[in-house]
Amino acid sequence: MSSEPATPPLEEPAEEIVEEEPAAPTQRFGAPGEPLNRRSPFLFGFLFGLGVIVAYALFLGFRNAASILVLIFIALFLAIGLNPAVVRLRRWGLPHGLAVAIVALTVVALLVGGIIALIPPLVTQTTELINNAPETIENLRRSETVNELVQRYDIVNKVQSAVNASTIGNTLGGVVGGAKLIFGTIFNVLTVLVLTIYFMASFERLKAGGYSLVPASRRDRVRLLTDEILTKVGAYMVGALAIAILAGLSTFVLAVLLELPYPFALAVVVAVCDLIPQIGATIGAVIVSVVGLASSVSDGVVCIVFFIIYQQIENYLIYPNVMRRSVKVSDVGAVVAALLGVALFGVVGALVAIPMVAAVQLIAREVMVPSMNDR
Repeated sequence: MSSEPATPPLEEPAEEIVEEEPAAPTQRFGAPGEPLNRRSPFLFGFLFGLGVIVAYALFLGFRNAASILVLIFIALFLAIGLNPAVVRLRRWGLPHGLAVAIVALTVVALLVGGIIALIPPLVTQTTELINNAPETIENLRRSETVNELVQRYDIVNKVQSAVNASTIGNTLGGVVGGAKLIFGTIFNVLTVLVLTIYFMASFERLKAGGYSLVPASRRDRVRLLTDEILTKVGAYMVGALAIAILAGLSTFVLAVLLELPYPFALAVVVAVCDLIPQIGATIGAVIVSVVGLASSVSDGVVCIVFFIIYQQIENYLIYPNVMRRSVKVSDVGAVVAALLGVALFGVVGALVAIPMVAAVQLIAREVMVPSMNDR
């Protein structure tokens, strides 16, 4: 009996494992299309026109908000100048809020004190003018010279013809314009004062926010340079206040020696006007000289000569030396910067001209000169 060899069982072929491709993610609003052709003349023209429109809109916005931007700039400049006082009070152990409150109250007290010093002369002189008006008119009527001039030039008829509806309307318009100017000035002063207090209260946060926009690799150097520039602005404010106080004290001594009325008020006027670069000292000198001439001709001449000599000493000796010691700007740089600031941006330009020159000198010395030496 033959035995057939046993055939091995057939192995079933292994199933091939097929990897399924991941399904494309479904998007809610459909698949995005191909990017736009940046070389398309239509796209270039559209973007160019849109850029022009945006630039023009920004120009109109800055132009319409120029007055508010100037107030914000002045408030920020004052906050930078007053910040060293806040830092000094904090070093004495006072909290930040209390230090800001003390500095703000001091500024308000000085402002109110100056106004209070000016109110009595204005009220007295206005009341005296109103009370003396009938007597003055009666003396003019009795004067033969005045009557002869009135008849010769027919002044009465000319005045009557000039007083008509249009003249009254123009006069009322001038009164309304004057009232708008007064209330506008009060509004601007209060706005600058409030903004200055806010900037002083959040000064460290503003600096930290500005430094966070600088790359981390350059942040420390930018912080050191900016802090030095801010220190120079504070030193400039201290120097300007010192010069103004010196001018006020000199005026007070002159007014006391000449026995002019309201010497303290005249000193306040000169000190405040002296804070305005270039033209402020001249305005204060004119006011005091007019008061001196009203007292007597000799007093007026003495005032004019005194201020001519004092302004030369202040412009070419006191001012450059103080700025060189506080801001470390050369004499020529201080004078040229003030002149260029007035010519370019008026009073605001003169106010920030010297700190800007100090900042440019610092950046040139610490950044540009080392870079040029490494080449």
